[in-house]
Amino acid sequence: MPGPGLPSAWRPRALGLALLALAPTASAASGAPWGHIPVHRDAFPNRFAAEVWLADMSQRLSILVPGRHFRVRLLEDVRYAALREGLRPRVVLAVIEVESGFNPYAISSQGALGLMQVMPFWTKRLGAPSANLFRIRTNLRMGCRILRHYLNRHQGDLFTALAAYNGSNGRRYYPDRVYRVFHARWFHQ
Repeated sequence: MPGPGLPSAWRPRALGLALLALAPTASAASGAPWGHIPVHRDAFPNRFAAEVWLADMSQRLSILVPGRHFRVRLLEDVRYAALREGLRPRVVLAVIEVESGFNPYAISSQGALGLMQVMPFWTKRLGAPSANLFRIRTNLRMGCRILRHYLNRHQGDLFTALAAYNGSNGRRYYPDRVYRVFHARWFHQ
């Protein structure tokens, strides 16, 4: 079961053996979906920049994610994963909000899993067939890599890359939704 930092609404309930098989393993040090990997403190150029960015983003995210400790760790990991793939962390936050509403245990009707709603076939394509997509850092790493793949494929056109990420190629509803969320909550003010 996830640790106390995870909002109770997101704790896996009796969703059957499939969810239990995919849930974080008991070997995780804290029992939280992060597992044993240390927090990515190097995602920021210095401590002041980290505190300013985290305070601003944490305040914006508090409406959707109640636990402060969970929020801060999630923001650090989003920033790290996004910057590692050359993405803007605020765009990744908008994608997560649209995809899962920041629920790390979200499962779509099509079978996409976790924060960034990664389809399980991507684990093989990205060379990690046994990866647990309910692990936050794994999901963020793969989701950001997939978004980067589509950005490269569409010559940096974010609108088209977002449509491809969602599987709604040629349709505007998904990219428009991400843009609306980005400008409403994550745009630099």
